[in-house]
Amino acid sequence: MNIQKTKAEDFSRIETLAREIWEEHYTPIIGTKQVAYMLEKFQSVAAMQKQTKEGYAYFMINEGEELVGYLAFKEEQHGLFLSKVYVHSKARGKGLGKAAIEFVNTEVQKRGLKQIRLTVNKYNHNTIAAYLKMGFAKTRELVIDIGEGYVMDDYEMSLAV
Repeated sequence: MNIQKTKAEDFSRIETLAREIWEEHYTPIIGTKQVAYMLEKFQSVAAMQKQTKEGYAYFMINEGEELVGYLAFKEEQHGLFLSKVYVHSKARGKGLGKAAIEFVNTEVQKRGLKQIRLTVNKYNHNTIAAYLKMGFAKTRELVIDIGEGYVMDDYEMSLAV
């Protein structure tokens, strides 16, 4: 497994992977229409290009030569906001998610920051359990209007580094 910084030409591969991950994992949680909306708004090539201009850094998670996941974060005043960390179902259970969090933890330390912050859907129970196991704590509940009548109903979680 290796994690490498993306280049602009990698975004189309990530967009394809995001669609596979999201349609499988999130459709039962938030439904087909909201998944399609969120993919376009947050996981499309255009969205990733915009986010990188806003300071987000994207990384690919590869197993051998195969792209199996991705993550993105943005530096904040006291830590990193982990905006995205996704691993394809065929690669789950191999410690890739944990390795991704360790990678982000190292980035926090390199930058002299103090925490990782993220948001996770309140009904994404297995992912919440994994974050709790890695030492994250729920810090607050968030309901964020993302347009078109959709909201993100999330927990904010953080990990002190």
